[in-house]
Amino acid sequence: MLRKPLLAFLLLSLSACSSMVSERFANNLGDAILTQNDPDIAAASMPTFLVMMDSLVLGAPENATILSASADLNGAYATLFVSDASRARQLTDKSLRQARTALCTVENGICASENADLDTFRQALKQLRRDDIALLYSYGTAWAGWIQTHRNDWNGLAQVPKVEAVMTRVAELNEQYQWGRAHLYLAVINSQIPPALGGKPETGRLHFEKAIAISQGKDLVAKVEYARHYARLMFDQELHDRLLNEVITAQPGVAKLNLSNALAKQAARELLDTSEEYFEE
Repeated sequence: MLRKPLLAFLLLSLSACSSMVSERFANNLGDAILTQNDPDIAAASMPTFLVMMDSLVLGAPENATILSASADLNGAYATLFVSDASRARQLTDKSLRQARTALCTVENGICASENADLDTFRQALKQLRRDDIALLYSYGTAWAGWIQTHRNDWNGLAQVPKVEAVMTRVAELNEQYQWGRAHLYLAVINSQIPPALGGKPETGRLHFEKAIAISQGKDLVAKVEYARHYARLMFDQELHDRLLNEVITAQPGVAKLNLSNALAKQAARELLDTSEEYFEE
């Protein structure tokens, strides 16, 4: 069909250029939300952004970067702003599907072992390298979001150990990635059950402290979740209130943490408002 090799090369170059532009645009959509410091504006904007992202996915259905960016945006919208449970589940279903597809273009062994036993799954994760960390982290966060919206489903809860395995591998590859949030996920996972019932909150505490240290305290979500999950579980009101007051008085820092920090401040105020009631029970 193409008459000259040079023309074929030109079309290939144009295609690659178009792909790079689309990838950059997909990532910029996500960054535009992350840097927004008004949660109401972010919530109102995201449905339009999701449709735009769908258009990019339609144009490049096997592009791992675009799929991953779309997964991140769908998952964030579902877990942060959607109150209708059915809609949230649909969005996290889509997020996990896209994140899985993106990762499995790099390492198909993940897809093959996802439903296998935990040890087999961990071995598959060992095949991933530092260059794969963005796709792996996106996969882990999408899976965690899916579990959050399917928390009344025992099958969903049974998948928590595999999400823990994913985040453990992210931390092994580069624990500082995304301000140490792999440690934050591991902290929350280990701070769900009291020690008397077999929980590991002290392991969770170490992960919380690690996450805070890595971000130098700039990721306020870590302190909010530390208070919400560990301090309340261990009935430590002094720690609880100190962490939340630090969040409320924190000054603006990293631009890409604007939205999450704004939401963290809202959550901190809500948790502080119920502190006396909670710890007097």
